[in-house]
Amino acid sequence: MAQTIGSTSCEALVIGGSAGSLDVLLEVFPALRNDIRFPIVLVVHRKASNESLLTDLLKSRTTLAVGEADEKEFLLPGKVFIVPADYHMLIEEDRSISLDYSEKVNYSRPSIDVTFQSAAEVFKEKLVCILLSGSNSDGVEGLKCVNSFGGRAVIQNPNTAIMPYMPQQAVLNVKPHIILDSHDMADYINKLND
Repeated sequence: MAQTIGSTSCEALVIGGSAGSLDVLLEVFPALRNDIRFPIVLVVHRKASNESLLTDLLKSRTTLAVGEADEKEFLLPGKVFIVPADYHMLIEEDRSISLDYSEKVNYSRPSIDVTFQSAAEVFKEKLVCILLSGSNSDGVEGLKCVNSFGGRAVIQNPNTAIMPYMPQQAVLNVKPHIILDSHDMADYINKLND
């Protein structure tokens, strides 16, 4: 397939967040275009007991298709894939999903690092990863990997984060493509579609 939008094109968006990230997601998703041409993967630290809460909340606030990621499912444009609680999610070379129950990374399963790194290896310079609010450093190593493959590392402005530790660690340790206030994220994501 010919690329008509050059190096600015996005073939996948992965958003990672922990404590305090839900508020950002609930602000961003109602403002997203309904013709998004890339898959969106959400890696959010949460308890297994709240399994469907995030899915239901987002479904009620966006016209995009939203669902829990399933083993061997293919990443499809215009769909939001939520990584299930208590599983790591990797993306295979054929752009299918692989769920994994191995050890926690940064005390977390799902790990943002694991998904960012896996996505970077597959999508390379066509990947955009956004790191949101949180209280540990999960996502920092993943963003470094995204940069090394030519993708774009986007970090929430720690001053707009409920829990600034995670984005602060990323700002200190990663060369970001851009640092965004939460109210600017929907506009940034929509422009990835252009």
